[in-house]
Amino acid sequence: MNARILILVLVFLIFPKQEVYSQLGFSHEVGVIVGPSSLYSDFGQRSSVENNIGNTGIGIGIIHYINFAYRADCNCYTRDKYWNDHFKIRTEIALHKVNLKHRGRWVADDQQGQAADFLRSMSGKATNFEIGSQLEYFPFSIRDFSSRRGSLAPFISAGIHFVGYNPEVTYVNDGDYYGGKYNPATAIRQDGGNTWAFVTSIGIRYKLSTSSDLMLDSRLQYYFSNWVDGLSPDVPENLANEWIYWLNFGYIYYIN
Repeated sequence: MNARILILVLVFLIFPKQEVYSQLGFSHEVGVIVGPSSLYSDFGQRSSVENNIGNTGIGIGIIHYINFAYRADCNCYTRDKYWNDHFKIRTEIALHKVNLKHRGRWVADDQQGQAADFLRSMSGKATNFEIGSQLEYFPFSIRDFSSRRGSLAPFISAGIHFVGYNPEVTYVNDGDYYGGKYNPATAIRQDGGNTWAFVTSIGIRYKLSTSSDLMLDSRLQYYFSNWVDGLSPDVPENLANEWIYWLNFGYIYYIN
């Protein structure tokens, strides 16, 4: 699924829901998030710190919240219920771009021969376009946080994203090394595809003003596919699906 179709899907998901919640009186928040995202994939040695840090790119997103603690139709707080004072629903559209190389033990300077040279010749690009929703839980009162400038509000969240991925893989040699492990006909895909991702995060908000917050969000995203990076060698050490760690910083504005 390409980016245009994903955007249309997002429009149909968000705006009908926003209209329903607006009629119920709940308020809305919008924001932007950006930060480094590290893709853990079949490129490089998984346990290598050099590999994990090196295969880091950038993630950007636009977010929308349903705030149940405040009513837009009367500029007042909702009835004091636990759900209203501790939960928000976030809808999000995000883009991740990561450049990939083999790093770690198998491409170290002491590794010589055609196999090591082949791995060094490989590079990739992972581009993921995502839409989805998360449920955020705030252990402390949202009302108390909203009423005091300079206050902090930690949260945890979980949700599901629909993902359109578009990998690119390049290499110099013919891929016959490692017993055909990287045979382009069977183990490399360049055409992309779609999958789902489970998303969970822990973060904190800072009350910047009565109508705006700053946010720090530490997130893990597990993809239900092994093709997100374009590589899926049929060998035991490379059978794990891809996942991303995303540390993002955000600005959130209360629109009503």
